[in-house]
Amino acid sequence: MADAATPTESEQPPSRRRSARTGTRGSGVRRHNLAALLERLHVEGSTSRSELGAGLGLNRSTIADLVQELEECGLVVEQGVASQSGPGRPSPMVHVRPEAAVALAVEVGVESVAVATIGLGGHVFDLASAALPSPGTSPEDLVGLVADLSVSLTRDLPAERVVAVGAAVPGLTRRTDGFVRLAPNLGWKEVPFGAMLAAALDLAPEQVHVANEADLGALGEHRRGAGRGFDNLVFVSGEVGIGAGLVIGGRPMLGAAGYAGEAGHMLVNPTGRRCTCGARGCWETEAGEAALLRAVGPSSTPDADVVRSVLERVEAKDPVALRAVARTGRWLGLGIGNLVNLLNPEVVVLGGMFQTLHPHLREAMMDAVRRQSLDEVLGSLEVVPSALGTSAQLHGAAELGLAGVLADPTVLRPGVPSPVGQ
Repeated sequence: MADAATPTESEQPPSRRRSARTGTRGSGVRRHNLAALLERLHVEGSTSRSELGAGLGLNRSTIADLVQELEECGLVVEQGVASQSGPGRPSPMVHVRPEAAVALAVEVGVESVAVATIGLGGHVFDLASAALPSPGTSPEDLVGLVADLSVSLTRDLPAERVVAVGAAVPGLTRRTDGFVRLAPNLGWKEVPFGAMLAAALDLAPEQVHVANEADLGALGEHRRGAGRGFDNLVFVSGEVGIGAGLVIGGRPMLGAAGYAGEAGHMLVNPTGRRCTCGARGCWETEAGEAALLRAVGPSSTPDADVVRSVLERVEAKDPVALRAVARTGRWLGLGIGNLVNLLNPEVVVLGGMFQTLHPHLREAMMDAVRRQSLDEVLGSLEVVPSALGTSAQLHGAAELGLAGVLADPTVLRPGVPSPVGQ
């Protein structure tokens, strides 16, 4: 919705609305309204014109005009009418066209990499993944693997509609240029990943956006998953390490350098094990995948199948596996309790192995959360498994890639050069 201090087009006389396309101030208002309308369709799905007007505070003629302009940009289409519950003309239904703007979404894991093409509305066109050839795969080899996976995914999509790349990396990542300062579980330090990815994919640097994987998991869940409808959430993802993404007041909480949320390296056990980051007693040394593997014992399957193997053993009532999962739940709950006291979220969303094992670790986890947290901040707190599962980071990466089009849909108007290059 337009800023309260600036009149929307619906509040201006027709002559002013007509000149808004060319006037500097009017163009700004119009772009804002176009962006708000596309954003609503992108997040909420197909909606009638009348519902768009009510939700955005714009009159019928303004909505019709905005929809027409988005149609000219190829971003939306009108098809069908909303069911009527009262008098008046039927209201046309407006739908986003997923293929109109597509992001190449990349998720870098410790043991694998996934690439997906995701369009407006969160539509997943295709997805491909591959196991990394060895632990500590070099940035050069990983970028080459991403490039190989991308070729088949983008072959059938018009080049001008693949607007950007969004990539999720498990480490301290500078969003301005995709520079990975430190990714201890990958063995990376001081890696210009964004620039490397742009070169490998033959893209302009401004087309490539890189961020921390937990931050993008939080973004994905906030927009499309278990965090929808909540303005204050924490996303906790558990794999080899533990990452946390934060949304506070409806906005990502990134910190001064973009490194906020490294909760996996929060101290929970001063006498604990040495972490890959060099410190001792980090949260991920007690509740991460390696800790679960140690607790389950040497009879488990290779690392790549740890969680699936443990789940099978838990479901078979294996006492060793049951104790290991309960132990993981207790350490997980202790860390969550610290985050709850610090951030007072409405919801904590669990991703990665915590989502998979949630039914079996929930009781021990919640007991630890209640013991660690202040009663006053527990309130109506919900701790829930991810609704997107392994796709949370990919959807967050896609949102990062599509952000430019969502902020200014006119960049895709026919005849306007793409802001992200060719």
